[in-house]
Amino acid sequence: MKLCLLHSKPILLTLLPSYSILAAFGELETQALQVDYAIWAAQKAVTKAKYEWEQAFTLMKELKLKPPLLTFRAWIWATGTISSRTLHIPWDEAGSLCPVGDLFNYAAPTEDPDSFENVENWQNEHAKDDLDIHHSQRLTDGGYEEDVAAYCFYAKKNYNVGEQVLLSYGTYTNLELLEYYGFLLEDNPNEKVFIPLDLDMYSLSCWPKESLYIHQNGRPSFALMCALRLWATPLQQRKSIGHLAYSGCPISKGNEIYVMKWIGKKCDALLKEMPTSVEEDKSLVHLMDKMEEYENLGEWVKKASAVFGGEFGDNNILKAAYGVEGDDELTSLVRTKMLIDRWKLAVQWRLMYKTVVARCISYCTDIVNSLSTQ
Repeated sequence: MKLCLLHSKPILLTLLPSYSILAAFGELETQALQVDYAIWAAQKAVTKAKYEWEQAFTLMKELKLKPPLLTFRAWIWATGTISSRTLHIPWDEAGSLCPVGDLFNYAAPTEDPDSFENVENWQNEHAKDDLDIHHSQRLTDGGYEEDVAAYCFYAKKNYNVGEQVLLSYGTYTNLELLEYYGFLLEDNPNEKVFIPLDLDMYSLSCWPKESLYIHQNGRPSFALMCALRLWATPLQQRKSIGHLAYSGCPISKGNEIYVMKWIGKKCDALLKEMPTSVEEDKSLVHLMDKMEEYENLGEWVKKASAVFGGEFGDNNILKAAYGVEGDDELTSLVRTKMLIDRWKLAVQWRLMYKTVVARCISYCTDIVNSLSTQ
């Protein structure tokens, strides 16, 4: 499929009126993420957007843009458009709008199942999962081709008539999808969940911090297991058996049980420290899905407050939505819907995070039970 690149007013009119990227998050939605590194990512995105807006403000005034286009809200809309709708082109880092080409929904890239046949042991299986984390290019299903002066898309499978065509934009975690595109995947094979580690654990790893994570299925990453196995080894023995840990080999049954128990306890403590549980988050998402069944927002907030008092304390939702002076009732309602959409994404993200952490507890428990009976 070849699509010509162009910029035109009709295309601009088809763009979304708002985006739920992290840079659009307010304090309420940011805190709803609950996990420190996700909160930090949202705050960083907002700070970066504000800085860029301030840097460009003088130029925008010199261009005599209309006042509504000078606002930070307008800047966030433009940022969301560039981040989520434009396609990469070699001559402009901002990218280009591409009619029809920006309509494809996302499909996460996965490993080629034939690439790792005959992998028989546990450590190689872990290495397989973590392969090309740092050195591969993002997997995409399209690109600008200079010989035909067009953006070309390639389907990786045959589609039937009426079937939705999905394309990969690249390999992203859910937090990255939220940051750049404003959506999440319930089943994302590229998801990574990070848990807090002690400083000495990081220092024992020869891989960057981004490699020390938990897979979507609850299994600790290859690099995380290597670092923890070495950490759990007595100091005087680390030099002599360090090569085993770095190669991904279990050091001993006792070491493996200790590491798995430590991860399981760490994950369990992490879940207990969370302001809400997995079940509470599921109920909250379900209630959000039912919001349109209520006659007005106030009735829905009243119902939600009775069930989830903490997150709705002092009518935080209403204050955040109606806290802008000068907005008429319709504008306030639109703003409220946008806020709740972002808030729902935050709750969904933290629910997925907790779900993976819970899976890790189950995984570690199974490994410990299996090793204990050997």
